[in-house]
Amino acid sequence: MSKKAIGFIDSGVGGLTVVKQAMKQLPNESIYYLGDSARCPYGPRPKEEVIQYTWEMTQFLLKKDIKMLVIACNTATAAALDIIRERVDIPVIGVINPGSRAAIKHSKNERIAVIGTKGTINSDVYKKTIKDKDKGISVISMSCPKFVPLVESNQYNGSIAKKVVAETLTPLLKECIDTLILGCTHYPLLTPLIQNVMGPQVTLIDSGAETVSEVSTLLDYFHLAESSHNKEPSEYHFYTTGSPKLFSDIAENWLGQSNFTVGKVDLANLTGK
Repeated sequence: MSKKAIGFIDSGVGGLTVVKQAMKQLPNESIYYLGDSARCPYGPRPKEEVIQYTWEMTQFLLKKDIKMLVIACNTATAAALDIIRERVDIPVIGVINPGSRAAIKHSKNERIAVIGTKGTINSDVYKKTIKDKDKGISVISMSCPKFVPLVESNQYNGSIAKKVVAETLTPLLKECIDTLILGCTHYPLLTPLIQNVMGPQVTLIDSGAETVSEVSTLLDYFHLAESSHNKEPSEYHFYTTGSPKLFSDIAENWLGQSNFTVGKVDLANLTGK
C-alpha cells in the first residue's frame, strides 16, 4: 500500500461504525482496522488492563506505517488516550470530545444522557468533559453492559436485542432528556431499537460519526489528507483477534460492501496470522 492509511482500533466490531463514516466522509483514505474481539468487552476490565490492550493494538498498527490513529472505543479513549498520545509521534484521536461537543450543540433543554460501558461510565469522562464546556448542563449517565455482547455476537437485530434495549433504557424516559450520547461505538448498530425506546423527541449522538469530522479537519491541518487526484484506489484491511468469519459477516452487513480483507491477529506475539 503506497497510500499511508488511517488506523482504527476498537475492543471489537464497534469501531466499524466509525469506519463506515470514514468511508463515506473520506473516500480517498485507506484504512487499517484492528478489533480485539477475543478480549471484548473492555468495559468491565481494570483500567491498567485496558491501557495495556490499547497499547498492544497501537503497536500492531504502527507496524503498518499508519499516519494517524483513531481510538474508536470509548472505554479505551477514557483510559488510554493521553498515554498513547505521549508514546507515539502521529496524531491520535479519541471519540469522547467530539461526541460531547455535538451533544452540547444539539441539546435545547440542557439535559443530556450518556450510555456506555461500565468502564466509560465509571470514569465519568463524558460528564467531566461536558461540564468543562458548559457547567449548566445536567448529565445523566447509565451503563448498558448487555449491549456490547449483543453486537459482538451478531444478534443486534433480533427480538432478544429489542427486549434488552427496552428493559435497559426505560428508566431514562423519566429523566426528560432531549439528547442521548451513544457513548460506545458498538451502540450505533442498535440505533433503530434505541430510538424506538427513547422516542423521536430525543436526538441520538453518534460519537464515532462526530469523530470522523474531527479526523477530516486534522488531516487537512497536518497536510496528511489524500487528494482525489491520487488515482490509486483506497484499500481497507481489517484485523480481528477473534473469529474472522463472524467479523466479516458483521462488517459486510454493516458497511454494505465486501471490498476488504480480514486477518486474524495474535496480539500476544504482535504478529498477524
